[in-house]
Amino acid sequence: MAGKKGHSPKIHTYYKIESDKATRLKKVCSRCGKGVFMSEHKGRHTCGKCGLTEFAQ
Repeated sequence: MAGKKGHSPKIHTYYKIESDKATRLKKVCSRCGKGVFMSEHKGRHTCGKCGLTEFAQ
């Protein structure tokens, strides 16, 4: 039986492009490094890969 096909992430929502520069809109995970973005929740940021949670001050 064939597995379910996943959906590709909407990478264009992670960056803001101004003239010739691209800036990141989401926070990068400090444990995983570049290329792994953290999700934004109310009062915290969470990494979906390693599970790191950073709470807002």
